[in-house]
Order: sequence, then C-alpha cells, then structure tokens
Amino acid sequence: MALFDYVVVEIMLERLFHLPLWQQALAPLIGLGAAAILLRVLGGSGTTPATSDEYIKAFHERSPRMPLRQLPAKLLAGAATIGSGGALGMEGPSIFAGASLAHNTQRLLARFLRREEIQMLLTAGAAAGVAAIFRAPATGVIFALEAPYRDDVTRRALLPSLVASAVSFLIFVVVLGDTTPVFPGLAGDVRTLALVDLLGGALVGVTAGLGGRGFSALVRWAKAMPARFGPVLRIVATGGLLCGLAFATNALFGAPLSLGPGVRSAEWVLEVPRGVWLIVALFGFRIVATLATVVAGGTGGLFIPLAVQGVLMGTVVGALLGQTDTSLYPTLGLAAFLGAGYRAPIAAVMFVAESSQGSAFVVPALVAAAVAQLVAGRASVSSHQAAERLGHLERRFTLPITSVLRTDVLTVPPDATISELMTMHVLGRREREVAVVDGSRYVGMCGLDQIGDLPRGEWDSTTVADMVAADLPVADPSWTLRDAVAAMDAADVEMLAVVTAAGTFVGLVLEDDILKLDEILEETGG
Repeated sequence: MALFDYVVVEIMLERLFHLPLWQQALAPLIGLGAAAILLRVLGGSGTTPATSDEYIKAFHERSPRMPLRQLPAKLLAGAATIGSGGALGMEGPSIFAGASLAHNTQRLLARFLRREEIQMLLTAGAAAGVAAIFRAPATGVIFALEAPYRDDVTRRALLPSLVASAVSFLIFVVVLGDTTPVFPGLAGDVRTLALVDLLGGALVGVTAGLGGRGFSALVRWAKAMPARFGPVLRIVATGGLLCGLAFATNALFGAPLSLGPGVRSAEWVLEVPRGVWLIVALFGFRIVATLATVVAGGTGGLFIPLAVQGVLMGTVVGALLGQTDTSLYPTLGLAAFLGAGYRAPIAAVMFVAESSQGSAFVVPALVAAAVAQLVAGRASVSSHQAAERLGHLERRFTLPITSVLRTDVLTVPPDATISELMTMHVLGRREREVAVVDGSRYVGMCGLDQIGDLPRGEWDSTTVADMVAADLPVADPSWTLRDAVAAMDAADVEMLAVVTAAGTFVGLVLEDDILKLDEILEETGG
C-alpha cells in the first residue's frame, strides 16, 4: 500500500493540482471513465466499485467471494478515481487489498480453518490496510473490529489485527519514511482540559450526529443510483457536475477544493480563521462532490470524506462559540462525524489520538463521539453492517426456512389405504409421519399419532383421508428458522409442511435437520 499511496498522492494528485484549472476540472470525468473501464476489463463482469463494503459483506457471508483478479482492478480504478480528483478516500482500496489478500490466503488453507478463523484473517487484512494508509496502526485495528457491526465489535480478532496492523505500518514507514499524520493541522495544540470543552464536545456531537445521519442517508441513496442509470449517462452527468464544482470552489476559495479526498479542504480551513458561511459553503460543496463520485461509480472509501466533513462542521461550531484559536473543535468534529457516519466511535477517537499527538482532546472527543452515536441512531454509510454480533444459535435462527427444506420427499394420496401407508412409509421407510398431498394440494399429515388406536383389521378398509390431521400448523416459504421452531414448539411437533398461500405443497422441514444445519451447510457450500 506504500506504493499505492505514493503513486496517488505524491504523483497523481500532486501533478493534478499544478495543472491549469480547466484541466483540473475535466480530470474527474476522465478518471471516472477510466475507472469504469478498468473494473470491467480487469475485474470481469459483475465487478463493482465497492471496497470497504466488500470487506464488511465478506465478513458476514458463510462463503464469501473476493476473486483475486478484482484486486488489481480495484487498486487501479481507485488510483484513477482519486488521482484524478474524485472526492473519495484512499482507505477503500487499501482495506479491500488487505481483506482480499487475507481471503485468498484462507482459501488455500480452507480445509484447516473454521469460519471464525476466516473472519479473523479478513479482519486482520482490513486492519493492515487502514494502518498503512493513515499511518495510524491502532486506528486500523479498532476500525477493522468495529466496521462489521453498527452496535458491536468483532471478537477473537484482536491479536491477529494488532500484528497485521503493526507490520503493515512498519513496512509503510520503512518504504516511504513518512509518519506525518493525515491531518497535520490538528497536531501540536496542547491545552488543559476544562469543563467547557466537555460541553462543547456534546454540542459538536449533536450537530455531527444530525449531519452524519443525513450524510449516511445521502450516500446510501447515491449507492443505489448505478442500478437505475447506465454508466455512460452517470459518468458524463457527474463528471460535468464535478467540473462545475471545481470552477465554483476555485472562485470562492482560491483553489478547486472540491477535488480529491478532501485533505486540502481541511488544511485550508485550519490555516487561518475563515468566515463561517465560507466554511458552510465548502461543507456543502464537499458533500455534493462525494455524492457525485459515488453515483458515477468511483472506487474509493468514505473514511477521509467523513473526517473532512467533521473537521469543517467542528470548525463552524467552534467559530460560533468564539473558539477560533484552537484546533479542538475541528478535532471533535472529526471524531463525532466520522464515528456517526461509519458507526465506529472508538476508531474515530483513536484516530484523533494518533492524529493530534496529544491526550487533551481525547476525553472531549469521547463525549462528542458518544453523543453523535445517540443522535445518529442506526444510520450508517455502509450497506452491509449488521446491527450486532449474533451467537451461534441466534445466527442460525435468522436463516431462511429454505436452508433446511426437503423438497424430494415421498407423499401419500388421500385415497391410499392405511395398510399401504404402513407398508410403504412407516415400516418400509421408517417414517413416523407422512405428508398427505392430493395432486399438488396439501391436505394434512398422517402417521403413527393418528392411526395408533386403529385396529389392525381395519387398515385395508380405512383410507388416509379418514385419518388425516388437517389442523396441524404449516410453514410459509418466506419464514425464517426462528418462525419454524416457534411453530413446532407451540404445536409440539417435530415436522412442518411448507405450503404456499395457494395451498401448494412445497416440502418438509424437520427438527433434526435444523439441529444438523451446520453439517448441511458445510456439505452444500452454503
């Protein structure tokens, strides 16, 4: 990732910002088009621009897919997007690279690893990616642990993540020799903690929580746009919009601050005190630029854009409170907005600690991040975060009933005799109960519980229709296993017929199959 960082930041972005304005303004259109072509040609059909979301999605899947051929495609697409001025962060491709390499390593060792160990490798890979890009190893660890869940953290991956993050950071430093924080303007402001700082942190938390909630909703809307419009229309429209934003921000701020991940915007606002309305305008321009890049299908992350929005929002709050001589409020805004947008408050505070190189900001940042979490609710920029970590049984119960559905079962027609039922099913196949189906229409269940008191001499003259139990509960194909278990428990049965709303028989769900679900999923690759 050191090479990726060097190429994008030191070569591509550095050259971009020294081009004539009209060339800078047109660069995102060219870069977004190149990114789309790279994803299609190198990644193959179906390759999306998603990066960080792919890690979170793979973490929750039993059999994740992160083909190795997508790695160079997404790295190059990320370089094309960000290096041409797209308003996304470099941590996205970096996280994907770490998770992808970890995933493909575990594929080689799949026969020796359990699912929990596969998740550990994915988490360690993601931690390594974040640590390298942000020069913040502790942030990398905590972000990778927090990212898969909105209200929880990953278990059992701490030690592998610590090792991977530390090694990645050391390699990055050895290769580039650069440990400068991503936001150097936040460093070096040492002050004594006061009560007003905690109150200010709470105020920043409220504003950042509301802002993060709105930003998350807009990002999720933007992610849905590629499914509604073709790539050419999206890239041309958003490229034109980004071009206009570059001219507008250059006219207002003396530089096209809508371009790139946003670090220059943070540096601009931290250099000298700025007018509140100018900062608010830049806040809006940066949001539009990020959304446009997402709609276009640009490849990149949202960590840095969220952090930049937080710096801008915190600066506004600080200015309104008359606190313009300190970097405290921009720092609090970073922690609160980033934590609210990604549902990763601890990682956001740790990023503050590692970026500001001081401890005075940490406690107010904790207050700001906590309040922002409460105000933001369940909103998140990620499409695949789970609410919380589920236990083994809880996770099993959320699966669809089709995961244990038997469709190749033998049924009995209602006009069959009890003697035929006993000979073919009860004695011949050792089935205690059999589904009674007339054509494709489900009638009920018949078995030992229904015919146990019937005299042997009446088996030949009694039909299944005479003994069928038609009042037993049935399951709908849309049910989860939790629904099925609850119905079985209420009726005290060990088997449920699955029937459509029209009465068509689909199959059977057995209690034993639910208990053996792990074995079934392993055999089927589910």
